[in-house]
Amino acid sequence: MFEQLGDRLQHTLKKISGQARLSEQNISDSMREVRLALLEADVALPVVKSFISTVKAKAVGADVSTSLNPGQMVVKIVQDELVQLMGAANDELDLAQAPPAVVLVAGLQGAGKTTTVAKLANWLKTRKNKKVMVVSADIYRPAAIDQLQTLAESIDVLFCPSSPTDKPVDIVNNAKLAAKNAVVDVLIIDTAGRQHVDQELMVEIQAVHAAANPVETLFVVDSMTGQDAVLSAQAFDQALPLTGVVLTKTDGDARGGAALSIRQVTGKPIKFLGVGEKIDGLDAFHPDRIASRILGMGDVMSLIEEAELKVDKDKAQRLVNKIRKGKGFDLEDYRDQVSQMNQFGGIESMMDKLPGMGNVNIPQGALGNAMGDMNKSVAIINSMTPQERSFPNVIQGGRKKRIAAGSGTSIQDVNKTLKQFTQMQKMMRKMGGKGKMAKMMKGMGGMGGMPGGKLPPGGMGGGFGM
Repeated sequence: MFEQLGDRLQHTLKKISGQARLSEQNISDSMREVRLALLEADVALPVVKSFISTVKAKAVGADVSTSLNPGQMVVKIVQDELVQLMGAANDELDLAQAPPAVVLVAGLQGAGKTTTVAKLANWLKTRKNKKVMVVSADIYRPAAIDQLQTLAESIDVLFCPSSPTDKPVDIVNNAKLAAKNAVVDVLIIDTAGRQHVDQELMVEIQAVHAAANPVETLFVVDSMTGQDAVLSAQAFDQALPLTGVVLTKTDGDARGGAALSIRQVTGKPIKFLGVGEKIDGLDAFHPDRIASRILGMGDVMSLIEEAELKVDKDKAQRLVNKIRKGKGFDLEDYRDQVSQMNQFGGIESMMDKLPGMGNVNIPQGALGNAMGDMNKSVAIINSMTPQERSFPNVIQGGRKKRIAAGSGTSIQDVNKTLKQFTQMQKMMRKMGGKGKMAKMMKGMGGMGGMPGGKLPPGGMGGGFGM
């Protein structure tokens, strides 16, 4: 998300950040390019006008910080205003009431509402340690109830049964009673997708809302619909007292206009971003972190939070102890490292959060190819015997042929995996001595500090370690 806007803004602001002196002219020139970048990102025109006017006024009259040059001050002003535009801080779910707290989820057809309900249930369970129940009041879409039941079972949260022959209001009342009896913390209600022009269905959801009496009413909308998403949120807000918005399919939206416009136009905060189709693909929306990523400054806080949640700390500690004792780094260790990377959503997801990665020269398609290579590596290592994983030197002609056949790859792929493993093994040996890890990391200076900003030798598959 925001790739196009980020590229344009970073290019524009890079030119002005090097300016030792600012004039009204070069500020105006830069703001003209920023304005075009925002419009191309499908940000609403009134929002663009207001944003440019505010930034320009602050830049012209800015008191320059002693730690920043005038050009850098403009970048800071743009960043601050992006944060204000999107809501200043994360608006958390307000669940401070006697349980069960009810969350009603509404939205358009095809926006990914049911999947979002399951993602939210999983987020509340894993991140907030809540006992959650879900129920479907969607009696119109075939298999909607079955879909939610399947998703609920996959994440081990309670599911309240309902039927297409039931009335939505009755489903809600039954679910509230079931949630109370089961002593759950949060009840999430999925509703039928509807268009705001369908007056009969809008009256129905108002009745459902009245029966549910939710503490949160979330509107789910597809971010790729751009300004239509903003207009839909406005229309629904007239029928329901929305408390927040969930933008889905954000990984497929390179523009990000909806995210930059919704708060300003509707007055409703974005609370979550849906990313990908995996059940853990839901992120709390932090305007400051998003603004930082748009301007190429990374998002280290989100990376740390993901590490806390997804990194297998026991495995990581065992590997550290193993290296410190001078024991060999084998193919099973390498496979674990690749799997850890996949837990983070792959290289692209991680790089998006690392400061300065916008300056790294990565050939088009390289990241996708690298992810494919990494997944092949896992399959290849899984096709090896325990002896081969511990002693890779025994893997020669006949064994390579068997491993390739077992993993559905080629002998060339096996050779490539072994070469990348050897590079990682050498790196780990260097890290084994006292104090060498810090020296090595300083010498690498991160990927962004590599000569020419190039990828490490052997591609991304051979240049990472969690």
